[in-house]
Amino acid sequence: MVISEQLELSTKGDADIHDITGEVGRLVQGSGVRDGVVTIFTPSATSALTTIEYERGALADLRRLFNEIVDPAREYQHNLRWHDGNGHSHVRAALLGPSLSVPFVGGQLTLGTWQQIVFVDFDNRPRQRRLVVQIVGE
Repeated sequence: MVISEQLELSTKGDADIHDITGEVGRLVQGSGVRDGVVTIFTPSATSALTTIEYERGALADLRRLFNEIVDPAREYQHNLRWHDGNGHSHVRAALLGPSLSVPFVGGQLTLGTWQQIVFVDFDNRPRQRRLVVQIVGE
């Protein structure tokens, strides 16, 4: 069985991080599918998905790391071409990737105790984001 759902988010941009674990878990539980895998996908070139312990220190560390390895003040060819100032956003999103898959058993996500599913919007302005959530199993 395959069930497709969506999640809507309003973001602030600039590495705005949202914990979507609860919403994804509710979609899995509401699907009636007991065992399988849920895939979350962002159809955006400036946002990404990953897991992390969703606490202030870990989130600050993640943001700092992205500032260190993909500095927004650097010159990006994308910005020279499009003049939109978000070249760094594209590079950051490419490093994490646009999708994440999580197995579930008995209708429950198999995440670790301190592991949450997070959506990161790297764009340089607020956005309305739509995530695709696909539940596959039986």
